[in-house]
Amino acid sequence: MPAIHGSCACGKLTYSGTAEPIFAGICHCRTCQKSGGSAFATVIGVPSDAIHFSGQKIQFDGVGDSGKATHRWFCPACGTSVGASADLMPGVTMLPVGTLDDPTWVKPAMQIFCDSAQSWAVLPGLQAFPKMPGPPG
Repeated sequence: MPAIHGSCACGKLTYSGTAEPIFAGICHCRTCQKSGGSAFATVIGVPSDAIHFSGQKIQFDGVGDSGKATHRWFCPACGTSVGASADLMPGVTMLPVGTLDDPTWVKPAMQIFCDSAQSWAVLPGLQAFPKMPGPPG
């Protein structure tokens, strides 16, 4: 299992753990757009119990495009978003790829909530879903 390390911009809030990512993907939902100030968020999902945060963090609770609750953690000193969870995916913590100490290994495999995407921001070559995909079958 790979070691995962990351931090906020000022370095006062860090995270680390050893986990095999469950997924790497891009989210185009409006919540991700607004929280990151960008067209989409690129994240890896890891088991929540495999990641440990060190330092003070603040939490913002909201509602995602799925209609379910979302929870985002930020550094109170620099404002960097360092993690998130969604009630839609219990037990999964999403880590923004830009906060990883070494993001070079991440290869997103899909993009979700493409029905909320900016028209110029859907990435060709990645599997695209209009909303959050459900279980197969």
